[in-house]
Amino acid sequence: MNTNEILEVATYAGKIMLESGAETYRVEETINRICKIYGVKEADSFATPTVIIVSVSNNGQTYSTVKRISDRSVDLHKVDRVNDISRNIINDKLTIKTLNEKLRIIEKEERYSFYTTILFSAIGAFGFVFLFQGSFRDAVSAFFIGLVVKYFSIKCENIEINSFFITSISAGILALLAIISIKIGLANDMDKVIIGSIMLLVPGLSITNAIRDTVAGDLVSGVARAADAFLTAIAVAVGTGIVLSFWIRVFGGI
Repeated sequence: MNTNEILEVATYAGKIMLESGAETYRVEETINRICKIYGVKEADSFATPTVIIVSVSNNGQTYSTVKRISDRSVDLHKVDRVNDISRNIINDKLTIKTLNEKLRIIEKEERYSFYTTILFSAIGAFGFVFLFQGSFRDAVSAFFIGLVVKYFSIKCENIEINSFFITSISAGILALLAIISIKIGLANDMDKVIIGSIMLLVPGLSITNAIRDTVAGDLVSGVARAADAFLTAIAVAVGTGIVLSFWIRVFGGI
């Protein structure tokens, strides 16, 4: 079997997982497992949130590849699918070509439809308001704000705007809509509306994976994910802070 082909397919599997929010150890484990199942004697992989480096040795020769990771999202269904396929290669008697075809199908799958994503994001914002002891009117406001913010975020992602600016502008829009909802009497507590809606922008998976990777000893990946979460938090603070500060300075209060 062609060692280069095995290397490319295994790295491709790792790339899909890393782009979908998988932990570093899971990505490396999957790559190494695929390589060894197809007969590679030695396989070593190194993954960070921005790059995958894989080196394999077979029949006295060493092959290496580097994959740059530029797109990162959260799609745990893809992580589960790739992980499941890699663990059932022998049982399903998959050839390297068949595995590659299955991985391409998984990569092209859409997580959810556009409208489903927007709707359940809004429902999430609605529910978080109650978690922070807000009223029903606050939750309704957060629901509509969640619709607008998620719609805006998806549209910006489609035209490939930098994620920092998407988060910052989304947070600003969120704060502005929360102020307006108070002014028109739709909501009672602006803080609860903002907190409930802002949960859509909180980098929960990045924080969780940063802690998981650091505890597991993957320090480079852990620090990188922590930095990503920190920058996202700054973007949220900048967006909401600018709008609230501007409103207070211009209109004298909320």
